[in-house]
Amino acid sequence: QVQLVESGGGLVQPGGSLRLSCAASGSISSINTMGWYRRAPGKQRELVAEVSRRGNLNYADSVKGRFTISTDNTKFTVYLQMNSLKPEDGAVYYCNAKTASLNEYWGRGTQVTVSS
Repeated sequence: QVQLVESGGGLVQPGGSLRLSCAASGSISSINTMGWYRRAPGKQRELVAEVSRRGNLNYADSVKGRFTISTDNTKFTVYLQMNSLKPEDGAVYYCNAKTASLNEYWGRGTQVTVSS
């Protein structure tokens, strides 16, 4: 089992920045990929960014050049630095972890609101 706890959401003005954090605990060694998804009202959940254990990165086209995913392996934490935020980035952001055995785990989510 893997437990994920997100933090760092909030209200920010357009053009502003936020950093989300996701702390993992439990069966850390089983994790193969960690990432961030988001779900905006009335829309399906979508991948924002993910990073594999090997360091391979994957970003949604809509966030490339604005968002950066990174990890701190000593703290078993994954971060999402979000810059130049737009109103359409507003959503509930979920931390995700996938294991090599194809198990998938989710955090409870953290709200990001981009509004003036």
